[in-house]
Formats: sequence, structure tokens, C-alpha cells
Amino acid sequence: MATVQPPPSKRQRTATALKAREQQAVDAIPENLGSVRIQFHDHATGQTAGPPVSIPVADASVKNLELLLNSLQGNGDSERIPYRFSLLLDERDGKDSSAPADIPTDIYQSVLRSGLRTTEDSINLQYTPQAVFKVKAVSRCSASITGHGEAILATQFSPASSAKMVSGSGDSTARIWDCETGTPMHTLKGHTSWVLAVAWSPDDSTIATGSMDNTVRLWGAQSGKPIGSPMKGHSKWVSNLAWEPYHAQTQGQPRVASASKDATVRIWNATLQRVEMVLSGHKGSISCVRWGGTGFIYTASHDKSIKVWRTEDGTLAHTLNAHAHWVNHLALSTDFVLRTGYHDHTGEVPASPDEKRAKAKQRFQTAATTGGELVERLVSASDDFTMYLWEPSKSTKPTARLLGHQKQVNHVTFSPDGLYIASAGFDNHVKLWNARDGKFISTLRGHVAAVYQCAFSPDSRLLVSASKDTTLKVWDVRSGKLATDLPGHRDEVYAVDWSPDGLRVGSGGKDKAVRVWRH
Repeated sequence: MATVQPPPSKRQRTATALKAREQQAVDAIPENLGSVRIQFHDHATGQTAGPPVSIPVADASVKNLELLLNSLQGNGDSERIPYRFSLLLDERDGKDSSAPADIPTDIYQSVLRSGLRTTEDSINLQYTPQAVFKVKAVSRCSASITGHGEAILATQFSPASSAKMVSGSGDSTARIWDCETGTPMHTLKGHTSWVLAVAWSPDDSTIATGSMDNTVRLWGAQSGKPIGSPMKGHSKWVSNLAWEPYHAQTQGQPRVASASKDATVRIWNATLQRVEMVLSGHKGSISCVRWGGTGFIYTASHDKSIKVWRTEDGTLAHTLNAHAHWVNHLALSTDFVLRTGYHDHTGEVPASPDEKRAKAKQRFQTAATTGGELVERLVSASDDFTMYLWEPSKSTKPTARLLGHQKQVNHVTFSPDGLYIASAGFDNHVKLWNARDGKFISTLRGHVAAVYQCAFSPDSRLLVSASKDTTLKVWDVRSGKLATDLPGHRDEVYAVDWSPDGLRVGSGGKDKAVRVWRH
């Protein structure tokens, strides 16, 4: 009797499937397709770049299109800019023609093969510059710094560099860490209960902390000394903080917003340390506050609603109702530039306050301009397992509903270039979405417990996620694959942040140690 072969193991099955997928992927482009006419359009301004160009289909890959566009713009080898391309859709493409279709590899696979266009048509391509600098995936723990007596609940890097990071903890203190040497710089003592929120001002001078003791405190970022006295007013704990964007501040009078369990948001004048406005109208605890760059403050609450307030007088502009459960988190498409103000990857700081404001405003406008108009998009994550994408300046109806998570969605964030949304859920998954139209892109599977937070690298090519399973994982956004796994924490990781200059990732959690990761 012949021996029966045992069924293939799971590892063999996945290897076979992977091989089959790779073989499918290497689909050659047919030789005899001739050429296509391509016209390039700038994504931000809508203007055309040069005349229409005729290119052989076999050579119309993204890399060659990039070379062509750079030569049309007169960029030499040294100043070559990487671009991503998408097909500009029009009325012949039906109802979903507002959102462009991305071209990941070449014109044939994305446009001709799928039947969107033929070689007879003139193809309009929209181009978006990718980040000019490249962030390397963090791969090792450069420092594990103990000092906190309880779990770490919040972490944030300085907007100016990755040398300094602040963390808030359950031991009633916040600490500023020197990430270059891996040592504690200052301990911010004063709160009498857990520090739930930390926020670094965009000009790098002040740190705000919010606590379970119902107060907000300000600290000098260089000295670590308290500024003035605690700002009292909330009747329950402070859950979230947001600084006024640098370009919108009155000079010398920065403001900070604090959201609380008492269902109000208070706007404080940080210099005079007094409350300027109280935004009341929510019926439940406020979980998140975001201060936008176009004159609005956005708040999310456990009463299932999101409210949009005008910053000049604190009046309610809109209420956004769509969620069926608590709203846990909000993110703005301009979060990254609002957080960093006039600090960019070059490290050059303007001399005068007016130049700083002009640079911050110019960076904000570049990030928020799509198709020639200034649009600030908002995404909300909820316990009803869904997310909604909004454009509050245009409509109180959501532009898209993002479905796919099987459990509560805890955290959501936009990529710095405003093209992706990442969401972290209690279903152990991180999901990536197209930020223009809310279409699902991919699920990043790898964590074996709830994912608490995620953060994009400043060049939007990588994503780091922090989980209850004690690991951090770094993902490649383009391919949706795991770039590096970062074990090292001894317990759940609650907070993670990627520094604005891209050099370091900082994380903290239940094991009371801050860990700094770098390449």
C-alpha cells in the first residue's frame, strides 16, 4: 500500500500562496501597445506642468514618470523630487469622479488594464510631491529610562527636535527626557493625581499637562520649572489638551484648550493664566479636542456627537452627528504642521516672530491646500466600530463612512502628507485608509492584542503601532507589510510618538519605563 502524503502544514500553505501571489505580480507589460499621451497636473494648484508628452506604454512606470516630470520642471539630479501619481477622473468615470485613482506601479496595470482609459485617450495625471527627506525604520532600543513610579499614560516629542520628550504618568508627575543621552532632564512635580495629557507648545517653549486633579499646569520646556500657578476651573479630570496653532496666535498671548470629563472645554490664556472661554454644550465627557488652523476647535464626546466651535468668540458652528456610540478620538489632516509650527526638517528657525508666523502660516497653507482650495479634513473614531471622514467647512454630513474594524476603534491619525489615515482598534488590527475618499487600503495584521495608539513617520512612509501585547511594530505604509518588530517592553504599551525630525520613536506603558527607539 502506497504511503499517503500528509496534508501540507500551515507554513507550507502560506509559502505556496505567497509564491503564487508573487508569480501573479510579475505580469509583463505586452510589447505591442504603442504609446500614450500624458498630461501632468499639480495636485495643490491644479496647474499643468509642461505640454502633453507621448510615452511608450512599456516604459510608463512610476519611476520613469518621476524622471520625466523632474526634467520637465528643470530639476537636476541633485534636486530631484520623488512624486506619487494618480489618475484624474472626470464625468466619464461616473459618480466617484472627485477622488483620483492612485497609480502604485505603472500606467498599464493601474489605468489601461483596468479599462479606465485606452491608448487612444489623453491621460491626465495628478502629481503630489512625497517628502523630500527619507526616514529610516527604527530598529533598536537606544534607551530604556526608568524613573516613573507608575504606568506612563502619554508621551510627546518636542516639535523642534527628537532630543527631548515629555511623558505623563500615573505617579502624578510628568518628566522631560534627554533622548540623546537617555537620561531624565526634569521632573515636573505639582499635580496631585494621574497626569493624563501632555502637550508641547508649537514654539517649543512651554509644556502643558492635564491631570485627574482637575487642573492644567504649564511648565518651562527648557527649565522644567512651573509657570505660574495651576489653572483651576474644571470640576472633573482633564482628558485632553490642544495648543492654538502658531500662525493663529496673538503675539505673546498663546492659548491652550483643555477638554474634561465635566463635559466642557476651557480656553486658557497661557500668559495671563486665566480662562478666556468655556465651550459648554456637550452632554457627556469630552474625550478629545483638536484646534484647527482655519479658526475652528473640534471636540469629540461620549454623548456620541462632535461639535465645531469658532475660536474668536467660542460660539457653536456645527454639531456633527453620525456615530452610534462614544466618540473616542479625532484627527485633523493638518495635525502634523499645526504641531510643529515653523519647525521643519531643515532645522532652520526664522529670526523674528513675524517671520516665524509667516513660515508657520505658509507650511499650514501648503499642507491644507487640495486642488487650489484650503480644506481641513477631520476623521473621528468611535466605540461603534466605525470611523467617519468629515469636511466641516463644507458640510455637516460625513463625506465617508469607514467600516471594517470588528471592535472599538481607539485611535486614529492622518499621515503628515494628508494622504493616508491609520486607525488602531481593540480587534488587534491597524487599518490604512485613503484620506481623500475614505476608501479602505489594507489591514496591518501582526499584533495579538488590542492596539492602543499609532503614529506616522514624518515622511508618511512608515507607521508605528503600540499594543497591549507589549510590542511596538513598524509597518511599511506602501506595501502594508511589517518592517520591524520592536519587542522590549515588559507590559502593555499605552503611548507612542514619532519625533517630527524622524530620528526617534518614544514609547511608554505599564512597565513604567520610557523607551527610545532609533535606527
